[in-house]
Amino acid sequence: MLFLSITPTSMLQSLTILDLAVVKQLELDLTHGMSALTGETGAGKSILLTAVTLALGERATPDYIRPNAARAEINLTFDVAHLPSAKAWLENNAFDDKETGQCLIRRVIHREGASKAYINNRPVTLQTLQQLTRQLVEIQGQHAHLKLLESDEQRRLLDNYAKNTTLLTQLNDSYTNWQQAKQALETLTHQRNEAQQREALLRYQFDELDALNLAQCDYENLSTTHRKLAHLEQILSTGQQQIDILYDQDRSLYAQIKSSLKSLSTLLPFAPELQSVHALLTEAQIQLEEAVYELRHFLEHQEINPHELEEIETQLGVFQALSRKHHVKPEELLARKQHLENELHQLNHDAQRITELEQATLHWQSVYTPLAQQLSTQRKASAGQLQAHISSMMKTLGMPNGEFLIEITPLDTTLPKLNGSDDVRFLISTNVGLPPKSLSKVASGGELSRISLAIQVTTANDKTTPTLIFDEVDSGIGGGIAQIVGQKMRELSEGNRQVLCVTHLPQVAAQAHQHLYVQKDHYTDMTASRVFLLSETERIKETARMLGGVDITAATLAHAKEMLENAKQAN
Repeated sequence: MLFLSITPTSMLQSLTILDLAVVKQLELDLTHGMSALTGETGAGKSILLTAVTLALGERATPDYIRPNAARAEINLTFDVAHLPSAKAWLENNAFDDKETGQCLIRRVIHREGASKAYINNRPVTLQTLQQLTRQLVEIQGQHAHLKLLESDEQRRLLDNYAKNTTLLTQLNDSYTNWQQAKQALETLTHQRNEAQQREALLRYQFDELDALNLAQCDYENLSTTHRKLAHLEQILSTGQQQIDILYDQDRSLYAQIKSSLKSLSTLLPFAPELQSVHALLTEAQIQLEEAVYELRHFLEHQEINPHELEEIETQLGVFQALSRKHHVKPEELLARKQHLENELHQLNHDAQRITELEQATLHWQSVYTPLAQQLSTQRKASAGQLQAHISSMMKTLGMPNGEFLIEITPLDTTLPKLNGSDDVRFLISTNVGLPPKSLSKVASGGELSRISLAIQVTTANDKTTPTLIFDEVDSGIGGGIAQIVGQKMRELSEGNRQVLCVTHLPQVAAQAHQHLYVQKDHYTDMTASRVFLLSETERIKETARMLGGVDITAATLAHAKEMLENAKQAN
């Protein structure tokens, strides 16, 4: 059974499907009140739910596309003019349509595998689409009773009933911040413990290089000075020899240039063209004098000092030893020292970061704790009311001795936990005198379906989502219980909701204000499903078919007509 409930002023107005599975083309307009959707098994009722879930942001594959079609498309049109939360979301995200007050959801699935989603004709991601649609539609599948066995689902139902959404969001935000700080702290602490030995090594290596005063001891300059001192005797000997050749000897180069200039001077009156040669030799004489002066000055200031050479050789030896130790060239030792300093700084920064993360974990735990206490208090306050209402509904649904209990116990931990520090368990007793036990240990499949239905009907009015979808939640019931279920669904539609129920039960369908029929069409080469709004006469025939039997007799038709009339009179 599928129930779809929508507020009269903010409702799902239409559903359009193109080339999705067995549906070639379908346009379904939805009205207020309760609508029943029925049809033969396999007629295509399930594809309507599939279409809605895809439009809401469910993952899609090309398998959904009708054979021979290039793409499938689903459109949902909502009236959100009187739905503040959805309207505000649309406005805040610039998706609103101020002229119509409508919201059009469109999903297109392409054969090549890509799918696209749109809100009011603007493309969006599935995540963005889901942010909106979770405010418009909530789906309970036909296996909701199985999900009911999960402790998280039980807690969620209690929190929804207790209207703990805001408090739960605050608590989970503080938990997330605490967890992130804690995980970062654990990671950094582990890394810090591993790095302590390395820090000692880095500190020793850095101090060793720092003691060398690398900034003042330039390896290249030391190497240059060493080469000079090592060859100083050769420098002095050769230098003095060159002074003799250039200047001091009787036949020095300087003396020969001077003699040449004197001879050329006598020729200038006769050959003025030699003036440039004379000028060049004059310049050469000057340059030679300056060169000899600088060479003589250099040699006069040189002194052989064996101790200085030994000291420089010692320093170079230290450089070379450290370069081998650090696996770098001697001239790269200064850069190596800087690298060690940076790494030590990072280790010191990690220590500071650990302190910050320790403070952060304590802070967020201090924020979390009172929120968890408040949440636990509200859960306990609401649990008594909810269990009483569900117990009453169970009795209404044919479990006269059924008792529903909600057990709330603190978790065995002092650390923050997602969704609070409570363990929420649903307990059930179906027989007088027997102690309550967990659902999985007590309830049979049929009983679990009824309990699930009792919970869903009880909590439906507490849901804030304007559209509620329940799929096949009435399996395993029939007779008078089915009639009660139908009546409860009709009650949901008469307040501030509209209900669409897809069902195989005539007792449920009879309670509807409108009746839609799904038919599989075999008149074409390819099977297709269509949906029709039934007239009163057609509705009697469909209800009779649902009542059973190969041949629909006059008695069956009379029973169907009576069932429909009784439903109208009761409401």
